[in-house]
Amino acid sequence: MAPGAARRARRRVRGALPAGARARSAEDWWWDQLAPSGSGYHLLQSDSMLLVLPGPGPARTRVQRRAARRTQRLLPPASRASAAKARPRAAPAPEPQQGPDPGWGDRIPLEILLQIFGLLVAADGPMPFLGRAARVCRRWHEAASQPALWHTVTLSPPLAGRLAKSGAKAEKKVLDSLEWLMPNRFSQLQRLTLIHWKSQVHPVLKLVSESCPRLTFLKLSDCHGVTPDTLVMLAKACPQLHSLDIQHSMVESTAVVNFLEEAGPRMRKLWLTYSSQTTAILGALLGSCCPQLQVLEVSTGINRNSTPLQLPVEALQKGCPQLQVLRLLNLMWLPKPPGRVVTPGPGFPSLEELCLAGCTCSFVSNEALGRLLHGSPHLRLLDLRGCARITPAGLHDLPCQELEQLHLGLYGMSDRLTLAKEGSHLLTQKWRHTLRELDLSGQGFSEKDLEQALATFSATPGGSPPALCSVNLRGTRVTPSTVSSVISSCPGLLYLNLESCRCLPRGLKRAYRGQEEVQWCLEQLLTSLPSSS
Repeated sequence: MAPGAARRARRRVRGALPAGARARSAEDWWWDQLAPSGSGYHLLQSDSMLLVLPGPGPARTRVQRRAARRTQRLLPPASRASAAKARPRAAPAPEPQQGPDPGWGDRIPLEILLQIFGLLVAADGPMPFLGRAARVCRRWHEAASQPALWHTVTLSPPLAGRLAKSGAKAEKKVLDSLEWLMPNRFSQLQRLTLIHWKSQVHPVLKLVSESCPRLTFLKLSDCHGVTPDTLVMLAKACPQLHSLDIQHSMVESTAVVNFLEEAGPRMRKLWLTYSSQTTAILGALLGSCCPQLQVLEVSTGINRNSTPLQLPVEALQKGCPQLQVLRLLNLMWLPKPPGRVVTPGPGFPSLEELCLAGCTCSFVSNEALGRLLHGSPHLRLLDLRGCARITPAGLHDLPCQELEQLHLGLYGMSDRLTLAKEGSHLLTQKWRHTLRELDLSGQGFSEKDLEQALATFSATPGGSPPALCSVNLRGTRVTPSTVSSVISSCPGLLYLNLESCRCLPRGLKRAYRGQEEVQWCLEQLLTSLPSSS
């Protein structure tokens, strides 16, 4: 179809819609342009029609049609008249069956629609569902327009190609649409994510500060041009804002420090990307500007920074005493020397998760880990992947008694390091009652030491089965008898990784997911045990 014909067809289809659906308002332009396409939210509007015609019966060939016409011409007039009289009349077309009522959506009470839409929004978010539902009928448009459903929104600008074609006009249309959407849809917005905004971050956040007083969470991903005045303005206008995620965005350290000074007493969660400016932000945290902070995550960006991060552990414990989650991901860090007088810090009494995972050389030692966790009895998750200097003896001395997840995997490092050969049983004996996930991939424990460690789960007193549901033994010296004992003793085991285990028979060195695959592995191991002995 030619472009002009397609446009005329779309106009005819829109002419059959209600007036509210035909209007190309700021809301319609929003659904066609601003809905984020990178996350699967881009809406494709289809204005095509489907015409169904009744079937004409079995088709005849051209030769048959010509022969029938020739026969009619050769007959005398009287014979043609008698044939026409004898021809049976076509039966009247049956009345179409009564189909579903097209107006059923209009008769659903608004309260029920809001409850249904609320369940869908809670499961999958408001977009793209609410945008599509708003185009069904007037009742659905009314329900989808309720600000109570728009509590979590992700905004991205139009595609780069579209924006470059129209230039300033497209940027103006973006802001015009948001000026209408903010007060009419986002008045009860709580969580906002901005993705790939390069030049209009300040006007967008200004609109948010004017229309979204209930904002609690702000995430800036791949955003540029965030000035100090922007974040301070937002902190003053949104008194409930307590979480800020600026990972992978170009934000000046001055902007973050000014924001923390304004909103610090109510801050709960903070995500940062490590750079040369991170020291100034950490300095503000060490100065007790965020005494209620519960989550702190610092990770590296795409361009890795090889400069080690010196973290004053004791000062951080004093500045953020309520910390529950601490993540220092994929970066080189080392605790700042305590000085001549060694005075232990107050610790993190509420800490439940500590993640120091990395893929490069780590300076984390037993002494540094002890300084971090000496006052954390409620730790549930400990992720030390890549920390090759940590030994089982150092972990055994930790005060936490109810650890549920322990990750000690060494990925691509074991060939260059001298690893401990024994001591794994100290870990399983300490946390055999509560441990749910165990990762020992790449560790150098001997066959006998691993057998002694994993046999602990089959000797659980009291008759209750172990809570273990995930075990990663990739690249270890585990034997078939040891693996069989673990599977038999842990009925809730759902994940078992046996890749590159040199002591296992061929064909079984892979990852098993689900109870069926794990039980199949047990059957294969039991049949191979007599031959291997």
